[in-house]
Order: sequence, then C-alpha cells, then structure tokens
Amino acid sequence: MANRLAQSKSLYLRKHGENPIDWWPWCDEALEKAKGEDKPIFLSIGYSSCHWCTVMEGEAFSDRAIAQYMNENFVPIKVDREERPEIDSIYMQALQMMTGQGGWPLNIFLSPDDLVPFVGGTYFPVQPRYGQPGFIEVLRRVRNFYNTEKTRLQNLKQEIRNALVESTLLPASQLSEGLLQQGLTTNTGIISRNDFGGPRFPMIPYADTALHETRFDLESRYDSLQACTQRGTDLASGGIYDHVAGGFHRYTVDPTWTVPHFEKMLYDNGQIVEYLANLWSKAVTEPAFKRSISGTVNWLKREMTASKGYFYASQDADNFTTPEEVEPEEGAFYVWTWQELEEILSPGEFGELQAQFTVTKAGNFEEKNVLQRWNCNELSKQLESALAKLFAVRYGSKPEDLETFSPATNNQEAKTKNWPGRIPPVTDTKMIVAWNSLMISGLARAATVFQQSEYLKIATTAAQFILENQWVDERLHRVNYDGNPDVLAQSEDYALLIKALIDLHQASVLDASFKAPEYWFEKAVQVQQEFDQFLWSSELGGYYNIGTDAGNELLMRERSYIDNATPAANGVAMANLVRLFLLTEQLDYLDKAEQGLQAFSSIMEKSPQACPSLFVALDWYRNNTLVRSNVEHIKTLSSQYYPVTIFKVDTNLPEGVTGLVCQGLKCKKPANTFEEMQQQLQESQTRS
Repeated sequence: MANRLAQSKSLYLRKHGENPIDWWPWCDEALEKAKGEDKPIFLSIGYSSCHWCTVMEGEAFSDRAIAQYMNENFVPIKVDREERPEIDSIYMQALQMMTGQGGWPLNIFLSPDDLVPFVGGTYFPVQPRYGQPGFIEVLRRVRNFYNTEKTRLQNLKQEIRNALVESTLLPASQLSEGLLQQGLTTNTGIISRNDFGGPRFPMIPYADTALHETRFDLESRYDSLQACTQRGTDLASGGIYDHVAGGFHRYTVDPTWTVPHFEKMLYDNGQIVEYLANLWSKAVTEPAFKRSISGTVNWLKREMTASKGYFYASQDADNFTTPEEVEPEEGAFYVWTWQELEEILSPGEFGELQAQFTVTKAGNFEEKNVLQRWNCNELSKQLESALAKLFAVRYGSKPEDLETFSPATNNQEAKTKNWPGRIPPVTDTKMIVAWNSLMISGLARAATVFQQSEYLKIATTAAQFILENQWVDERLHRVNYDGNPDVLAQSEDYALLIKALIDLHQASVLDASFKAPEYWFEKAVQVQQEFDQFLWSSELGGYYNIGTDAGNELLMRERSYIDNATPAANGVAMANLVRLFLLTEQLDYLDKAEQGLQAFSSIMEKSPQACPSLFVALDWYRNNTLVRSNVEHIKTLSSQYYPVTIFKVDTNLPEGVTGLVCQGLKCKKPANTFEEMQQQLQESQTRS
C-alpha cells in the first residue's frame, strides 16, 4: 500500500512511496503530530542517486516488523537533501558533533517539542553486522531512552543546541595582511597531499583555490602548479571519468582514482569543466583535459538536458542488468569483463586498449574492468574507434548516431522500456538552480578558453530557462519539476546564479551571438538586489542560507561558509560582490564584500582549510583588476589565466591607447601597446 510520499514531486521521496513505513514529508502537520502525540521524530535525509540510501530503502525501510515499530513509536519524516539543503546542513552538523563523522543516508532522532537531535547515525543494517546493532534494536533503545531518561535527554539536548548555536556566532575582525597567503598555501597543501589512503573526491573548491596560488611567488613546501596539474590529470585520466561516454562520477572509493562510486552529479561536472578549462588557460594543455571537457558536454547534451534547455540533477550509481532483477547493481552500466572486450573489439583495438588503459582478466572492480588511462596523451583513431564500439554496446547506437537519449526517470521505466543496449541508471530529472548555475559557469569558461560557440549556446539556453521560469511572487525558487518551480531559493542558488550570469557576461563580451553582455549584467544586478533584500544579515554580515520569510521552524539560521563538494554560498557571494563593483563602479558592492569577509575572518584565521572559496573571494578583494580594451585584445587575454579580472570592451579609449588596467579604486597609466597592457595586468594580479 502506497504511503503519502508516493505522489511527491521528488524522485528520492517517491522511491520510498511503497515502503510500509508511514512516511511524512517535512511539513507543519508532521511536526505538530509529533509534538501532540509526544513521539520522537525519526528524520531520514538522503538523495536519489545515493547508493546506501537505495540499499537502506530496500532493506530496513521495506521491513514490515521495523515499519510497525516505527509507525507506533515515532513520526518518520523523509527529506530530499537536494530540495532542502538548509535542513540537511543543520542536522549533518549535529550528527558530526555527536559521532565525529557524517554521510548519507543521514538518520537522526529529534525531540518533538523543539526539534533538537539527540541520537543519530548513517546506514543502519536490518540485522546486526559491521559492528552495529540491527535497526529495530536501535529504535527500541532510542524510544526507551526517550521514555525513561528525561534528565539525561534534556542535558544532552542542551549540549547539542549550545554547540549548534555557538557554531553560528563568529566574531568579526579586520582582515590581516598575511591572511590571503595563509589560506592559499593551506589549501594548496590539501590538494598536494596524496600520501594518505581512502576515497578520492574532486574537491574543486580546494583545487580552484590552489590554482589561484600559482600566480604568486610564495614560500611554500608545495608546488601549486604541479599539485593543480596532478589533480587535473587524476580527473581526466582516472576511472572517475567515463572514458566511453563522457561525464565524471562523484568520487572514487580508492586512493588511485580507479574505481568510482558510479553516480554522476551535475554539480561535480560543472565545476570540473570550469577547472580543466582554467588549467588549459594556464598553459597546461594536456589533450585529455580537452577530450574530457568535450565528452562531458556531449554527455550533458545527450542525457542530461531537458527539451526546454535546463539540466537534470544526477544519474544513479546503480542500474538493472535484466528486467527481472529485484534490486539494481552498482556500476553495471559502466564496467566490462575481459571476455566482453575480446568479443566487442578487434585484436588490434583490444591490444591498444590494454596498452593505454588498465584492463586485466581479473579486473579492478568485482572481476570487471573500470577503464582508467595510463596517461593524458592524445588517443589514436583506432582507440577512439574501439571506445565508440563500447559506446554502441552500452547505448545500442554509435555516438554520432545518438544525439539524444531519453533517460529512465524511475525504476519501473528502467525495467520495462525496450532499451537497445544496456539498461541505464535512473536519472533524476529535477532542475536545481545552484547546480545548473555551476554547469553554466563551466560552459561559459570553456566557451571562452576553447572558443566554442556551442558551449555558450547551451549555457545561454539553460540560464534563460531559469530567468524565465523560476520566479514565483517575485521570489526565486530553487527547483523545477517538469516546468513547475518549487521550494524557495537558498543562498547557494542566489550566489551561484549571480556568478553564472557574470560568467555569461564575460563570455558574451567576446561572442554576443546569443545575448548581449549587457543583458547578463542587468540580470545579475537584479538577482543580487533580491539576494541582498531577503538573505543578507545586516547585523552579522554575510548571507543566511534561507530568507527572512522562510524556515521559521528550524533550530537556527545558518550562514554557509564551509566548502564541501560545492563551494560555500558566502565565498561565492563575496567574490560576486567584488566583480559587480568592477562592472558598476558602485562602492556599495565593495563595502558589502569587505563586511562579509570580515564577518568570516575568525574562521578564515583558525580553519583556513574549511573555507577555500572565502580565500578566492579575498583574492578578488585584494587583487581585483578591470581591463578596458577592444574585443581582439580581450579575446587574447580572456583565454589566458587571469582569475581576478573583469574585462570590458571600451570603444572610447583615447587615440593611441591600447587599453586601461585599473586596480580597485585607481588606474595605471594608459597602455600604448598590447605588451605593456599585458605586463600591467600581470603585475596587478599579484599586487598583494
């Protein structure tokens, strides 16, 4: 029998719609029910492409004995973290305080009267294993503790509440002279240190900060350019990249970048495209970088773009190998047995594949092969032909014959549609403003670096969809389901959208085929005004995660400053403010950026490794540069790596003047040659 999640817009919530658990979405009615019946809330947070979320849904959440006990003793609430990151952020922080670690699924128990958590964990097995008790035993212990240990419960809750509130109180101070260097070198060190085991994540906010350091001659034990190049090499050659069909997986489970956790997230791909394009502009022109960007754009167009032009959110790690399977299998869509490769490829192709990729009879993942390259060199025509054959087996058609590929939007579609190749993973087709914005930024930068007008066209179409469809009652909304906007936008949506609009402005300075640069600039200013009105903290500085008109039931209002898989909203926002200052010459933007950076200065001093994007913003604040020149000169400069620069076309420069380089509130003497202007620009980029 279906529960109340069965009709949810969220794919993740719908996946739990047939559970015997009496799930509620996060809503006032569920919170009031828990309070009125004095039942603890069991809050479970995850997302549709999460492997262990899928496992727990098929195990514990489908178990009738567990469901009966849960329904009688708790109010169970399901949250899609991609819809409601502000809820996830609070309770993930609480879980990390309680257990020292986090992850998804996030399962946590809340007191019904005040929503303060008191017990939490991640994956819970049905039966005792992995050193953990069975889930029903966990439920019994929690309920017994709630019933019989009221004093301990109140003390524990008070301790957790105090710690959560304290985390939001950051003393503001002046920005010290050495702070930028400290942040750049610390975060370069994080990217450089590959001498420890464990999974490998792209960590693009850290890599981007390290790339900023390559401009400076700093005393450091780390070679920043080498570290950044190695990160690009690991991404473009590793098993984390889908060498057959394009797109990057979320992370690898090993330290050698070989075996991925196979889901593909839009937010990773957008950031990686921008990072690799920036590496190329830094003159690190590895052929694999260009190939992986091109392949990722092809994957985006083929499988991840709606007919209206926006981008889908993610693809699952798991897929069915036959329609009869009850549960999907991790990575089956992407891996190859030795026998399959022998049968599909000619002897020459198979021999070259073995020479260029990690292919063995034993395999590197459950007796199958994840393809990982040995180097970043150009691939031969024969090897590209071999990879195209593997593509045809996977999709039932050659790459050149498959412009679009209709995704499986749920398990039922995956199992019942007549697929010409392998059964694909399920695709979560919701549109998320923040994630679309990351991809728009990546495409805009790649369009400039590689002079690819098509990349800019794709980015423009997606941005136009957001601008035309995501406002309801004059407020930006975060997600879109089949043309219907939903959920008020949060700080990361505003910040990343504004960045994307500015990035489109910069790309359109060189190519105005789709929209004039002034259009994107005006839209960026409009969105920034709304951002300031509803989310800026006039008392503390910085932006709250949610607006003043939302989230009244939450424990606290956070200001996101910690970078994770995506950059923190406040780091991006402060850099945006400096860029808008350069474009408008309005000092209010620069003042607000300074206030915001000062608001987070204490965490930047104490934990620079927690907030790399704030140091990118500080770099913009310290070294921001405006270049005025003609289109041809800007075209040359903008394809190179000048990361804290805004370019403007100026047709009114005095006769004989090539360009004007301005540093914040002052300009250098007019440059009479291109070489002089470039020298001034290089000096301006490192003045602090």
